[in-house]
Amino acid sequence: MDLDTTPALLVDRDILDRNIARMAESARARGMSLRPHAKTHKCLEIARRQLDAGARGLTVATVAEAEVFAEAGVDDLFVAYPLWVDAARGARLRALAARVRLTVGIDSGTGARNLVEHAGTGIGVLVEVDSGHHRTGVPPEQAGAVAAAAHEAGLDMLGVFTFPGHSYAPGAPAGAARDESDALAAAAASVRATGIEPSVVSGGSSPTALLEVPTVTTELRPGVYVFGDAQQLELNTVTENEIALTAAATVVSARDDLVVLDAGSKVLGADRAAWATGYGRILGEPDARITALSEHHATVYWPDPSTRPGLGHRVRVIPNHVCNAVNLADELIVISEGAVVDTWRVAARGCTT
Repeated sequence: MDLDTTPALLVDRDILDRNIARMAESARARGMSLRPHAKTHKCLEIARRQLDAGARGLTVATVAEAEVFAEAGVDDLFVAYPLWVDAARGARLRALAARVRLTVGIDSGTGARNLVEHAGTGIGVLVEVDSGHHRTGVPPEQAGAVAAAAHEAGLDMLGVFTFPGHSYAPGAPAGAARDESDALAAAAASVRATGIEPSVVSGGSSPTALLEVPTVTTELRPGVYVFGDAQQLELNTVTENEIALTAAATVVSARDDLVVLDAGSKVLGADRAAWATGYGRILGEPDARITALSEHHATVYWPDPSTRPGLGHRVRVIPNHVCNAVNLADELIVISEGAVVDTWRVAARGCTT
């Protein structure tokens, strides 16, 4: 691999394209639309690949992310977040809605009325429901009341959405997928009871998106699937052959069963779920574990000192949470068959507003 400097984030283009095609085909086969969450990659080139593979549009987390992708020509965007809109953000939403098909999340009648006050009625809305993650979203049976308030305020009430974030735990994806299906069915029925027919019933997380369970879902919004990460490995939702993004790192210190790499928390991100076995994995070394992270150091336990890499050796690290790692990088180095072939800018890096 011809790479001048580490640490650096590498994207294997061949694996990336296979991951994109697999999810697109799965959604098509089940009669669902695919609206990938772009907060994972924040990259125009990857967004274009997803759209070319059949995605109907993109999901984003913030207005700023929506602005970046709209400027690049993406014309169908969903901000999957219950925005609290002030005058300044409302003006930005109005400008976006004049250029693209824009949908945003709400989870209260107050939020719907506030949206109309500051951004007008030219925006579609989906009511967020809590399917078990217990973050934002109303109980499914209350979705109709929020939908009615949005409709009365003059908004284009399109349907309901959820994020089954409780799928991120060992043994949890299948149960979370069932919870998601049940919650969306109840929410859609609640909306329907108000006289509003939900045209969009949106869900999906990377751990659950490929699970085939009976569902009323019409749209999937996974994000991490394009790259995979160490969390997905531990959840057994991907294999190493499906890991498209790694951090190239160099061994700067080594002794006994310890290796220290030059990729710390400012490259990999510091996420570590309570159930995770480390701060990341080493590609091709399933028993090695990153046991500690500093800003510029990753301390790795190497179980077999006889195979431990020496000073100056390069390894590839699988970050725990790939979304955070990408948001720390200015660019992604693209490889194909082991050779560097391109560089892609992380165009929506830092777009948090």
